[in-house]
Amino acid sequence: MADVDLKSVPGEPLRRPSPFPAIRQVGLGAPWRWLGAGVRDLRRAPRAGLFYGSAFALMGWLIWLVFKHAYQYTSALTAGFLLMGPFICTGLYDISRRLERGEPASLAQSLVAWRANLGAFSLFSLLLTIITLVWARASLVTFALFFSSGMPTLDNFLARVVSAEHWDFIATYFAVGGLFAAIVFAISVVSVPMMLDRGTDTVVAALTSVRALFENFAPLLLWAVLIVVIIGAGFATLFVGLIVAAPVLGHATWHAYRELVGPQPT
Repeated sequence: MADVDLKSVPGEPLRRPSPFPAIRQVGLGAPWRWLGAGVRDLRRAPRAGLFYGSAFALMGWLIWLVFKHAYQYTSALTAGFLLMGPFICTGLYDISRRLERGEPASLAQSLVAWRANLGAFSLFSLLLTIITLVWARASLVTFALFFSSGMPTLDNFLARVVSAEHWDFIATYFAVGGLFAAIVFAISVVSVPMMLDRGTDTVVAALTSVRALFENFAPLLLWAVLIVVIIGAGFATLFVGLIVAAPVLGHATWHAYRELVGPQPT
């Protein structure tokens, strides 16, 4: 008996494939595998990876220069630096994809990889920019609410904000910042590599990322903690550590996407 194409049978509704791929389940060991794969990719394409890492370090040094003159903006800029990270790492995802395919890793081509899905990347970068600007404003408002008599001077800034007297400021600041970070993490766990690899639109990619998070909450919570710790270590080394940390995390994110997101439905 010949197969029947249900889409051509009169009276049958057209069956269109879902734009959403399946999400695979991973264990708590997955984030460590992703980091290992990220280190291997950096070793296979060191010049390109270290170029991106140096760019992240340079951004950190620029933030430090701003801190000297307007430290109240530094936390907002630092958060913006982290929020924009998933988009900035697009070139690293492209390099990992090429290595996976056995192709030469080209720094020049990775710099313009976003052109393959310009509309989706433009919309996603706009979304991240809006979130960053809102966070920057929320950060300044939080400072203003808790330091209504005027911003603390640079000399006593750290002493005042970490003192027991200002525990309410610290709790509020980190709660607000954590909310923005959680939103960005949820929509960007796999979205940017997916847009690069499959030409997916922004909405489908972001929703797939959110699904991946909720269906693998414990492993991805560990992944988020590892990202914060590694980036924090990079900051603690006066941003020098970011030269290696940033490309490792960028490459690792590609491998997270490849393990979490199933084949495109047909």
